[in-house]
Amino acid sequence: MLGFSTYAALLPELRDAWALSNSQAGIIGGMFFAGYAGTVSLWTALTDRMDARRVYLAGSLLAAAASAGFGVAASGFLSAVLFQIVLGVGIAATYMPGLRLLSDRISGPHQSRYISFYTSFFGIGTALSLAAAGWLAALHGWRVAFIVSAIGPLLAGGWVLVSIRALKRSAVRAFAWGDLFPLAAWRKVLADRASAGYTLGYAVHCLELFGSRAWMVAFLAFSSGFDNAFPWNLAAVAAVVNLLAVPASIVGNEVALRIGRQRWILIAMVGSGAGGIVVGLGAPWHWAIVLALLIVYSMLVMAESGTLTAGLVAAAPAELRGAALGLYSLLGFGGGMLGPIIFGAALDAAGGARSPVAWVVAYAAIGAGCLAAPLVVRMNQTPR
Repeated sequence: MLGFSTYAALLPELRDAWALSNSQAGIIGGMFFAGYAGTVSLWTALTDRMDARRVYLAGSLLAAAASAGFGVAASGFLSAVLFQIVLGVGIAATYMPGLRLLSDRISGPHQSRYISFYTSFFGIGTALSLAAAGWLAALHGWRVAFIVSAIGPLLAGGWVLVSIRALKRSAVRAFAWGDLFPLAAWRKVLADRASAGYTLGYAVHCLELFGSRAWMVAFLAFSSGFDNAFPWNLAAVAAVVNLLAVPASIVGNEVALRIGRQRWILIAMVGSGAGGIVVGLGAPWHWAIVLALLIVYSMLVMAESGTLTAGLVAAAPAELRGAALGLYSLLGFGGGMLGPIIFGAALDAAGGARSPVAWVVAYAAIGAGCLAAPLVVRMNQTPR
């Protein structure tokens, strides 16, 4: 995950250095998720037919090459888009295949808890990526920050390969390119109301999650323009916010086990959608209030993450789990692709990054799906 948030941490600097519009800056951030969403089904399908460790290693090598390539060769919009796409392809081969490695080895009542921890470590990786990028860029420039971030996936791939034993698999048919988009299996997954609900919920969750994360450092830079003397480097502030939000996914899953998954997911989604609007409104306030608002907001955004994933794993039939995880990740990170783009486009449409109203509109735009979730559930429960 070390290169995951390097671009987000350096977005304001690269936007100004390359004279990008907010929409273009958002597109670069979103192209990571385009690479992810475009290949995650392939990688996940491959885990049904070969050792998932080999898939994980391939993804680690691609992620390392993308980060190093960005640092060495990126020079503007098009080259940045290319390297972000490759980075997304690499991470796609590690996140869900990593979840498959875990879920194949853990079963029973503890599976939900293990999965919530796994998804929470995504947030820890995000925080470390932000902190490392901000620190390295301040000392040695943004190119060094990208190059150094390539070390992380190399270490991860090797570690997984040597520390996790392969499982014996029964004979399976050879992989076919139709497995890239297993439409028949996906129709079966979506025919199950619970699996479909968790999958669509994950899509709107990721749109808000990754839209807000991609623009957090830029928002902090805007807020600091109101004489807000933040106590640390802005990337470090964003890292602290993301790190403090990590336990919310674990705690949220525990709450969901007690009050019900659907109820908790709806509570968290409405809270996060409204919380983003409050964050936008609070940009001119004292740095301590802004920081507190961002922490609470990030906790609300993360609160349903582990619950959604655990719910999908529990709901999907065992024989369709690979396909279900592929579709879940495809739609989720498809939402993640749209999040940074929608945020940047909303900024431009509402007056630009210097307009306080524009930031409120941008946060409202990425949170609209979460705010609409209770209405969607109610309409689906209404007899026809």
